[in-house]
Amino acid sequence: MKHTLTITALQQAYQSGETTPEQVIAAISELSTQYQDHNIWIHQLSAAELTPYLDGLKNKDPQSHPLWGIPFAIKDNIDLAGVPTTAACEAFAYTPEKSAAVVQQLIDAGAIPVGKTNLDQFATGLNGTRSPYGACKNSFNPEYISGGSSSGSSVAVALGLASFSLGTDTAGSGRVPACFNNLVGLKPSRGLLSATGMVPACRSLDCMTIFALNSDDANSVFTIAEGFDDNDAYSRKNTYLNNPRHYGKRDLANKASPLTVGVIPEAQLKFFGDEHYQNAYQKTLAVLQQQNIKLVEIDFTAFDEAARLLYEGPWVSERYLATLPLIAEQPEAVFPVVRDIIAPGGEPKATDLFKAQYRLNALKTICDQQLAAVDCLLTPTAGRCFTINEMLAEPIQHNSELGYYTNFMNLLDMASVAVPTQITEHGLPFGITLVGPAFSDRALLSIARSLQPLFDLPLGASDSKASAPEAALIGKTDTIDVLVCGAHLDGLPLNWQLKERGAVLKTVTQTAPVYRMYALAGGPPFRPGLILDEEKGAAIDVEIWSVPTAEFGSFVAGIPAPLGIGKVRVADGSVVSGFICEPYGLEGAEEITQLGGWKAYLAEK
Repeated sequence: MKHTLTITALQQAYQSGETTPEQVIAAISELSTQYQDHNIWIHQLSAAELTPYLDGLKNKDPQSHPLWGIPFAIKDNIDLAGVPTTAACEAFAYTPEKSAAVVQQLIDAGAIPVGKTNLDQFATGLNGTRSPYGACKNSFNPEYISGGSSSGSSVAVALGLASFSLGTDTAGSGRVPACFNNLVGLKPSRGLLSATGMVPACRSLDCMTIFALNSDDANSVFTIAEGFDDNDAYSRKNTYLNNPRHYGKRDLANKASPLTVGVIPEAQLKFFGDEHYQNAYQKTLAVLQQQNIKLVEIDFTAFDEAARLLYEGPWVSERYLATLPLIAEQPEAVFPVVRDIIAPGGEPKATDLFKAQYRLNALKTICDQQLAAVDCLLTPTAGRCFTINEMLAEPIQHNSELGYYTNFMNLLDMASVAVPTQITEHGLPFGITLVGPAFSDRALLSIARSLQPLFDLPLGASDSKASAPEAALIGKTDTIDVLVCGAHLDGLPLNWQLKERGAVLKTVTQTAPVYRMYALAGGPPFRPGLILDEEKGAAIDVEIWSVPTAEFGSFVAGIPAPLGIGKVRVADGSVVSGFICEPYGLEGAEEITQLGGWKAYLAEK
């Protein structure tokens, strides 16, 4: 049994009864045996370790748990309760009692962890060869590097061993592996995903990342994983959420407001002798130029100078601090190349740090001004994909070359999405990265969602563009009826989330007379809560929208607690999926049942 493991495909397969989470996990376990020489896993969960997660699904409603039964992989510098965290260093290993905050949020949403993945030790590297557990091999050609440091996380998704995975990114580790394995790689704005339970590389710069087969899946996982964490000193609230537009699809045909993309002048591009990657980049631009997209050259000088500060400046001291006391007391336990990079980190002075920060702030001003003139900056994700032998022969130089387009990102506090665009003449994936200011994550994902179909690539390392059950969805217009009662009603602030997914208003009606409605605290946008009450309920005005099945998962993933999707009874006696509210969300709420509906309440207010 081979399934395309997009979230939508699995949800469809579960809903139709074609497969079960137990069968999917069993298939992943069997498939993993074919790729043992790829060195993907440091710890793959056993049947006994998986049982609690599978059993836990029995008490979770798939309608209200948007990742129900979805398998995911975890980079082994991120905690999973009861499983050792090694950071690819056995002498460093410890077994956490609690999962990382983000991991727990995903599990709570129904996701199933299938294993801890290989990485460049202590997340120090962009290539995937710096691990005592073996070099992690490229999913398309095992002679080539997978990209690092989140090597195993990317290869697991590309080879169909997980629907999505978690990585980390300091210098490009959430993007370079995505490029080399034909994936979407979301490097969120720093602090949007909690770092609690994540082994730091450079604590002030690190962020957790998401690898997925497409932008819809990346956004669905991002929506669930995101959240402010009081226990993380670097956690930040997403100020972009104040913007009424979240994730959607950028209209490339809108000539009145064309997408404006910054590109690097030809003289500043570097492909390090790789003509295949250079040709792939030119082909990518040619495809974009056929669209209503305006390309504007942006001077890359300041970005490049900022990038060089990461390893040539004092930030290496953070890696030194993160590995204490091991690097000082047992340096022989550290992988040789990693040790050579980290060990000098105890030498920089405070004066070196302040001088570097002064220069970095000056460079950031220049870079921010250039970004403000475009919708996003577009770069190659990497200039070349090296063979494993090439990387081992020149581990420092080639690793530095891999970071030419990536190292600046976290230093300059920017967000980015890596997007696959080409398969080169010699059969390796190539991709671009979309770059924006902090908190532009969903704007970038929306652009990525519009660009991906232009390139018509297979998913991950699959030989075909779709396999069961996803093939069954292609060309169909299957829909799911969704009952809405508040901000998603026609003409109200969140209705665009339905229309941009191709949803169509089916009917205006009422619920059965067994519901009560409350105006919830908080906002904007202001929202109601619908509660079942057989004794004191009334009929509430609602709308039913037909949502394309392929879009349903991303729609549900964006619904914030205490709201969710459950079964709602309609006046004609039918039962449809619709918005409901958890009882705890009624604290501080105002009952408005007597008004008959949300629009009536807004009109009176």
